Amino acid sequence: MATFLYKLGRLAFRRRRYVALIWVALLALAGFGASSAATATSSSFSIPGTEAQKAFDLLEERFPGASADGATARVVFGAPENEKVTTAANKAEIQDIVKELKSGSDQIASVADPFAAKAVSQDGSTAYISVSYKVNSMELTDATREALEDAGHDAQSSGMKVEIGGDALQVMPETGATEIIGVAIAAVVLVITFGSLIAAGLPLLTALIGVGIGVSTITALANVLDLGSTTSTLAMMIGLAVGIDYALFIVSRYRAELAEGREREEAAGRAVGTAGSAVVFAGLTVVIALVGLAVVNIPMLSKMGFAAAGTVAIAVLIALTLVPAMLGFVGKRVMGRRARKAAEAENKPEAKPNMGTRWARFVLRRPVWVLLVGVLGLGAIAVPAASLEMGLPDDGAQPKSTTQRQAYDMLSDGFGPGFNGPLMVVVDTANSADGKAAISRVSDEIEGTGGVAAVTPATLNKAGDTATITVIPKDRPSSVETENVVHAIRDAGTDIKSDTGAEVLVTGATAMNIDFSQKMNDALLPYLALVVGLAFLLLMVVFRSVLVPLKAALGFLLSVVAALGAVVAVFQWGWLGSLFGVEQTGPIMSMMPIFMVGVVFGLAMDYEVFLVTRMREAYVHGETPGQAIVTGFKHGARVVTAAAVIMMAVFAGFIGSSEQMIKMIGFSLAIAVFFDAFVVRMAIVPAVLALLGRRAWWLPRWLDRVLPNVDVEGEGLRKELSDGPAEGGGERELVRV
Repeated sequence: MATFLYKLGRLAFRRRRYVALIWVALLALAGFGASSAATATSSSFSIPGTEAQKAFDLLEERFPGASADGATARVVFGAPENEKVTTAANKAEIQDIVKELKSGSDQIASVADPFAAKAVSQDGSTAYISVSYKVNSMELTDATREALEDAGHDAQSSGMKVEIGGDALQVMPETGATEIIGVAIAAVVLVITFGSLIAAGLPLLTALIGVGIGVSTITALANVLDLGSTTSTLAMMIGLAVGIDYALFIVSRYRAELAEGREREEAAGRAVGTAGSAVVFAGLTVVIALVGLAVVNIPMLSKMGFAAAGTVAIAVLIALTLVPAMLGFVGKRVMGRRARKAAEAENKPEAKPNMGTRWARFVLRRPVWVLLVGVLGLGAIAVPAASLEMGLPDDGAQPKSTTQRQAYDMLSDGFGPGFNGPLMVVVDTANSADGKAAISRVSDEIEGTGGVAAVTPATLNKAGDTATITVIPKDRPSSVETENVVHAIRDAGTDIKSDTGAEVLVTGATAMNIDFSQKMNDALLPYLALVVGLAFLLLMVVFRSVLVPLKAALGFLLSVVAALGAVVAVFQWGWLGSLFGVEQTGPIMSMMPIFMVGVVFGLAMDYEVFLVTRMREAYVHGETPGQAIVTGFKHGARVVTAAAVIMMAVFAGFIGSSEQMIKMIGFSLAIAVFFDAFVVRMAIVPAVLALLGRRAWWLPRWLDRVLPNVDVEGEGLRKELSDGPAEGGGERELVRV
């Protein structure tokens, strides 16, 4: 592989104008596709194989005019102090708004008068209008949204408080100015690392081109593939981080080759042949982790994984082709004056050891202590993960300044916390001898269930073979008590079906969230086995070792559990929550653990590949295990540190998002990269390798014969270029049994 990539790097350098034109053309084509594509009209969310989804599908079939998947809104009214919404003036004002809403848009399916629908709190302080739409929230026109927002203005002028909840006002999440700050920090880190504005600008430029192509393609295909609004945001987050990192490693190796006196084209070829091999395998681990999300069988999550994986693949291709082409344009200006002096000093025998060298020597002197501090420290941070509660964020997790959050709080105060998460019980009586008796029994069973605040009368469809019953729990939607209510109704439904033949199904947003969380829990272990197993095999091919990939996988698990503990402490317990803009604590997003495993595993393997490949390269060319560790840190620690800081800055930039899900993902990935790069890869990895010595590179002879030799460290390339053996002895025969 190294030889092929070497030739590719030289070709891209030599034909740089054609390569640059091809990538610019692809960017323009993707941009044109994104700008001319129809706006995405759907962002459907389905959970195949769950009871909630089955009930939802049944509703669409048996109640065709009810727009089961349509957007909903609640216009909530709060009476002025010492007044009630039932006074003549307030009641007339609200009823006028009901008429205004009905005529405000042809997308409206129904508008319920709160006084006819009994949607007035017992104390008369709060009332709400329920609005249902024929289309989902992504298909609502701007005129329809404006009509909804304007509906309460007149009532507000009369002194009533009016807020709007529901998904009808759902908009694309905003990431805020901190995203730009993240990129700015990345730029500063690159300037410090390279000491050259041109060298610093290259990774940023190429990464932005790659992300531009990836995100534009996602936007162009969003309508066709039914991609959610967060898909492009997550693809941008991951694509930007890995794009900068991969380009950083190529540029860094190119500068090192120039410092050794090689010609520019030769340096570009060698940089792509060596660092490029590591980029390919690092990218493969990320792609495996992201594509592996498909095993969960949640269409939305699978699409997110595939989209992000596509952006990572583009980042790899750009690093292997566009980066060497751009290096051809900038010439030796990629080397700043300070960098040239540093390179000259580093090549002198009496050169002062850099920070990476000094740190590696310290770890070699105290490997046991470093290992204990790293493991125990991450273990302590991981403790809160034992209290993990999972769910999906609702309007209660919105910032307090939003109308959705204020409507949520008004409904909780006026009607009880469970009112924000009603359950929809669907009774299918098609196979029942006495459907009405079965429906009556279901209502009685639900009313006798603990934790239920109210049960509405059953509503039958035209055919009379299906009924819906709305159940209001006593507790908030994301509480354990509400989850227990769902399970209790489902348990009772099992007995009812055996006795009457009527099938009882529970759905609604709350039940969907519960089923989603359960499905994510069930898929976590199979997903871990698949991703870690495939990546273990991949790393075994890269490092020709059994223990190094094993250590890499165990270290990753430790960093992920620690990161999960930090997420629980901040978002569930509220520790330092104000610092990160967390206004409402609650359960951790259901997809967070499995998504974090997928993304962070791939990114963690980046640092493992880049750092340890240098060590193995030194070891197979004659250095002792200890010397190889020092050499790996001498050449790789500075770049890996810069890469980790850049990735953390990019991810942390998304903490400023107004969307709780994006905020949580940004924080979790940033903290996970910190733990993995600086604690696991920089401390635990060299400590373990120091304790293992030559055993770290052990591989059974039979396995050595079976595994393909992909030549990541460029042994075959060196022979082909007639470099001769490295100083300190010829190439080392690795330990075989």
